[in-house]
Amino acid sequence: MTRRTTTAALSAALALVTGLALGGCSSADAADGKPRLKVSGAFIPEPVNSDMAGGFLTVTNTGDAGDTLTAVTSDLSDDVQLHETKDQKMRQVTGYGLPAHGELRLERGGSHLMFMDLKRTPKQGEKVRIELRFKESDPIEVEVPVEARTHNPKQDGQQHDTHGQQHDGMRH
Repeated sequence: MTRRTTTAALSAALALVTGLALGGCSSADAADGKPRLKVSGAFIPEPVNSDMAGGFLTVTNTGDAGDTLTAVTSDLSDDVQLHETKDQKMRQVTGYGLPAHGELRLERGGSHLMFMDLKRTPKQGEKVRIELRFKESDPIEVEVPVEARTHNPKQDGQQHDTHGQQHDGMRH
């Protein structure tokens, strides 16, 4: 083997090993058995009264483990409840399951957040800070825009990005 051939063979071997190592890292990261959560599409319609408001968002889990949304806190209300709607009846629940490689959709006509006993009446164009708390994952903070009372992303064909607020992993 000439020196040039040896150098080329070593370079090719190094590239192969580097590619395998990098590929191994990303596979290990993706298969670490933890939830990987991202919030999108969050909004609060401007409330019709000063007592309560609804909140809507999607939490996507690209991780290999499920999680549960257990509570929400906010600067808008000291009493944020998790509600579901079944058979056209609304009831409070203690949590929402979030499967591995799945999503939780809080949307009009279905499961949603209820902000009770508002500290102030939010107006369209403002933002409300919320913190989502999970059974396994660290909390996620979200700045939620206040939209028009009739805003409905399904009908409007738009979805607000919450700037990629996400969390990968478990509580520390």
